[in-house]
Amino acid sequence: MTPTAVTNARNGRTMHLPFGEKRDGPLFNQHILSVKQFSRQDLELIFGVANEMRMMVERVGSFDLLKGKVLAVLFYEPSTRTSSSFIAAIQRLGGSIIPINEVKYSSVAKGESLPDTIRTLEAYADVIVLRHPETGAAALAAQYARKPIINAGDGIGEHPTQALLDLFTILEERGKIDGATVTMLGDLKYGRTVHSLARLLSLYNIKLNYVSPPILQMPRELLDELNARGIPQREANALEEVLGETDVLYVTRVQKERFANLDEYESVKNSYVIAPETLARAKPDLVLMHPLPRVGEISEAVDRDPRAAYFRQVEYGMYVRMALLAMVLGKA
Repeated sequence: MTPTAVTNARNGRTMHLPFGEKRDGPLFNQHILSVKQFSRQDLELIFGVANEMRMMVERVGSFDLLKGKVLAVLFYEPSTRTSSSFIAAIQRLGGSIIPINEVKYSSVAKGESLPDTIRTLEAYADVIVLRHPETGAAALAAQYARKPIINAGDGIGEHPTQALLDLFTILEERGKIDGATVTMLGDLKYGRTVHSLARLLSLYNIKLNYVSPPILQMPRELLDELNARGIPQREANALEEVLGETDVLYVTRVQKERFANLDEYESVKNSYVIAPETLARAKPDLVLMHPLPRVGEISEAVDRDPRAAYFRQVEYGMYVRMALLAMVLGKA
């Protein structure tokens, strides 16, 4: 693969990056719809490219690897981190964006179907990032798309790019993934991030603990899926039951928007709160993660603890999404 010569947008200097045309890569021109499509080897490749992206950002800030490429960001649901990190990722790589973060201001408000919206945007863009409230929406979009679709969350289904950045965070914070005991806490029923992450973790030698209110337990079909792969799993009612053995604590918020009955939401919204006294009983090298936003389940006083990785997690996400865009577009 021939290195690519790129220009630093800040100082005009030309550098030769370890990237080039890679149209036979495993992700070239592929949709990113589910973590089920990834092998452990795929993950190693993605994380290797993500590390290269981080080094390049630290050295030069931005570069024109994807100059001339256009990303359409189509979000039917609110987003801060996912939307912003994809926008930052394409801009850091020298590309440009079509941002549609409020579909009420687009033709969707006139009743335009998802397939028609996708077929319109792909006339302008090289890749489309889609967030939609309905499970399976990304797969539906992919049926009609000639350009790659990246699933940025579909209802309570999956959030594959979040799971990739979560796994990358564990790798960066611990130095390895194998051997970890990962405890998932909070809304495990509606939390698409934990669904995707659990599936990715099952590619490694790990143990999973689940702590949630009874009405928010991990879906039985996912437990059965991971049991079939031989992954040790344990369900607990209280964090104290598993905190002492936990290497990675992954906290999720209780998602008000997923509840049809608000009384049920009120009954469970404050079930768990991570405070400094909680971490006093945890391992000294614990990795505390959260996909954000948080709504009270982690005290702000915890932010000063070096084990709190959630804002570093945000930064890792940009490098992973830079890697995905470069690989999907054949430049890594």
